Amino acid sequence: MAINEYLDALGIKVGVVVAGFMGGVLRGLSRRRYTAREIFVTPIVGAIAAAYMTEPVLFYLRAINWPLPDRDITATNVSAFIVGIGGMWVSDLVFEIVSRWVRGGKPGP
Repeated sequence: MAINEYLDALGIKVGVVVAGFMGGVLRGLSRRRYTAREIFVTPIVGAIAAAYMTEPVLFYLRAINWPLPDRDITATNVSAFIVGIGGMWVSDLVFEIVSRWVRGGKPGP
């Protein structure tokens, strides 16, 4: 079974994963400092966020009559890219909250 068939069986579109991955890459490269977490984890988080959050985001945007491109695949890929970028922002926030909790509320280095 090829990776494409495996992802389709899970209900994940390959184009969405790639768009989210690239959103994570863009987010990682836009940082001022590069860490191992930024380089390796950011694209993975972007791909995972896009895989699972793109359809709900599109459903919400259609529900509020947000103007979307005429082609459905274009709207899906653009939404996946933006969700991939946003997924990393959310993971940065969660990572910071957890690291502060582990340090006992002390400010970071």
